[in-house]
Amino acid sequence: MNTRQTLGVIGAGAWGTALANIAARAGCRTTLWSFEPEIAEQITQNLENNKYLPGIPLDPAITATADITAACKNSILLLVTPVQHSRTIMAQMAPHVEAGTPIVLCSKGIEMRTGHLMSQITADTLPQSHPVILSGPSFAGEVAKGLPTAVTLAARDTDMGKRIARVLNTATFRLYLSDDLIGAQIGGAVKNVLAIACGIVEGRKLGASASAALTARGFAELTRLAVALGARRETLAGLSGLGDLILTCGSLQSRNMSLGAALGQGKTLEQIMQSRQSVSEGVHTAKIILQKAATAGVEMPICAAVHAILHEGQSVGQEITRLLARPMKDETT
Repeated sequence: MNTRQTLGVIGAGAWGTALANIAARAGCRTTLWSFEPEIAEQITQNLENNKYLPGIPLDPAITATADITAACKNSILLLVTPVQHSRTIMAQMAPHVEAGTPIVLCSKGIEMRTGHLMSQITADTLPQSHPVILSGPSFAGEVAKGLPTAVTLAARDTDMGKRIARVLNTATFRLYLSDDLIGAQIGGAVKNVLAIACGIVEGRKLGASASAALTARGFAELTRLAVALGARRETLAGLSGLGDLILTCGSLQSRNMSLGAALGQGKTLEQIMQSRQSVSEGVHTAKIILQKAATAGVEMPICAAVHAILHEGQSVGQEITRLLARPMKDETT
């Protein structure tokens, strides 16, 4: 615990709010920035984020604000904004972030327009900062309540990683260190696409055996791509890869899995998205992940099937039939 540490959380959605609660409980003076001023006001008045994390009391040490300048004037920053909007938010932050400030990137996904990972977006927009990746199996509501959680914290600078881990570590929030930024990011991004596939299996009532097979073969796809992009295989076998995949593909608490379940039940993507206020990053990631796989020479048939259902007008039944009709092959290839 470091009672003098100041920490700013950029983004007051469910995950950002949960991380602010963790930071405050760890003894940090915590500022939580919301794009929506009414959310900041609500948190200040009620110590609750009724829109994104209802029913969970927040630590009174959290200071909520709609002033991004104030949030950036902290010694550690956690960026928890939707990936597709993060470049714009980082550009707003840039004039107010001191050189050398660690930016802990907590959102999972890939920028559609450029194909960039979050660390690459940070290098483009905040070159004076040091990107760090926080990723792993973590549902916001459980973390905010203080239920036991373990995640990966990936930093190129080992000493910086250790310092941030000491700051955020609590009795129920444990951080494991890594220096593999690519592996931590690819694991968190691709599992969202695979969770949609597992949700489709759930929605179609295809059974636990099919779900287990899909998760295992999806993990093989995820690992192949990550290694081709420069990640270490052992990173993908850890919390930010396999751990996150197991969580997201095994519970309808996952926004991506629940979206897939609705697809499997016959709803259209448009119908599902209209009924939601939260982002399912897997919808966006499915568009770009196949381009990265093609460039890397990696085959990803499950992700291709999800993309075809989401963005090419193919039916769930057609893609299930196509996957099951694939030629037999060695399991390790």
